[in-house]
Amino acid sequence: MDSVLLSRMLFGTSMAFHIIFATLGVGVTLMIFFAELMHWIRKDRDYGVMAKRWTKGFAILLGVAIPSGTIVGVMLSLLWPGFMEIVGKVIAVPFQIEIFAFFLEAVFMSIYVYAADRLSSLMRIISVAIVAFGASSSAVLINIAHSWMNTPAGFQLTEGRVTDVDPWAAVLNASMPVTSKHVLATAYMTGAFVLVSIAAYRLLRKASSAAERTYHKKGLMLALAVALLASIYTAANGHDTAKMLHNEMPLKLAAAEGLFETQASAPLAIMGIPDPEQEAVVGGIEIPGMLSWLATGSTDGVVQGLNDFPQEEWPPLFVHTLFNLMVGIGFSLIGIAGFALLWSIFFRKRGFPAWLLILLIATGPLSMLGIEFGWIFSCVARQPWTIYGIQLTSNAATQSGNIGILFFLFITLYIVLLVLTILVLKYFFSRNPLQRELTVSNGEAF
Repeated sequence: MDSVLLSRMLFGTSMAFHIIFATLGVGVTLMIFFAELMHWIRKDRDYGVMAKRWTKGFAILLGVAIPSGTIVGVMLSLLWPGFMEIVGKVIAVPFQIEIFAFFLEAVFMSIYVYAADRLSSLMRIISVAIVAFGASSSAVLINIAHSWMNTPAGFQLTEGRVTDVDPWAAVLNASMPVTSKHVLATAYMTGAFVLVSIAAYRLLRKASSAAERTYHKKGLMLALAVALLASIYTAANGHDTAKMLHNEMPLKLAAAEGLFETQASAPLAIMGIPDPEQEAVVGGIEIPGMLSWLATGSTDGVVQGLNDFPQEEWPPLFVHTLFNLMVGIGFSLIGIAGFALLWSIFFRKRGFPAWLLILLIATGPLSMLGIEFGWIFSCVARQPWTIYGIQLTSNAATQSGNIGILFFLFITLYIVLLVLTILVLKYFFSRNPLQRELTVSNGEAF
């Protein structure tokens, strides 16, 4: 394999690993905030215990998120020197501000955890709100650099030299508002669904006491409500994303939908496989005019197809499958969460049946897969560009050797870290059973 492909594989694997912990770091902190808020409003100690246990789990995840994020940062410099040469001159601002966002998150997380017994409920809410704000800010600031890669702005490239740099124009690039909202919504959705999975699993396993079952039901309903709202907003944001792609990256939109010919009333192709020879999506289901409506707001709108662009600039057409899997998972999650909440309203006394709890357990892994598919789609569908229309991936990557060895070493490291994380979580919560905390905790202190 050449160094470019190996660099992409190594960096992509590192991002795929880190994004799990980074996403949960954003979503779970919001859920901790809501648990503290419910504890304050209802004076219900179950929510206080909930916030405490979720915080302990988050702290363990954070212990992996920080070093894995550091590895990603180092790899940017080692694997993509051509890219970093431009980034350092144009889009360094969000990276610099992100340091302060992380500092804010770390300081108030320490206050929230270690000074909890000295803080009132209101002050704990304020502390964890700042933690959630810092985590969300970090996600947005990192996403700004990613969005800039898709819609670069704020500089000129003249004979290979970066000129006319406007850092704030780079920060406020065309795709930044839409993608930042999407990143936050999906993180909140994923964090909530992971907690839904855990609560549903404990209910399916028949928690040992009535107090535990009540606790898990409360956690399940709180997480379900947040997950449903966030997933609905994520779907609504998809309409804005389609408009942005239509205006800024029409080739990416065409590849996502397997649209070959520019046309009005363009159909939305669901599943199937794009076939360049037939210039059609084979085996898919088409909804007439839907793609035009998503992209332009009108079913008669004209959408550009792949054939309007040089074939050597086409991204791999399997991005159509990635896009469909991402969207399919998103709508499945909306359906499961919505149905479960309706069930709880109309059949409150019957509780959740086993088959519905199994579906709810699946929502956490499905949401994580949706995150992975979404990030892979976003990056692969930009190929062959690292900075869209400006810098080819082949010009951004290192030409150094031995990347293959590094790839296998880091794959091994990530597997070990993942296994250790699972074991530490299992060990911690087995040593700190819920029943004991419900019995001795007054919900006010960690």
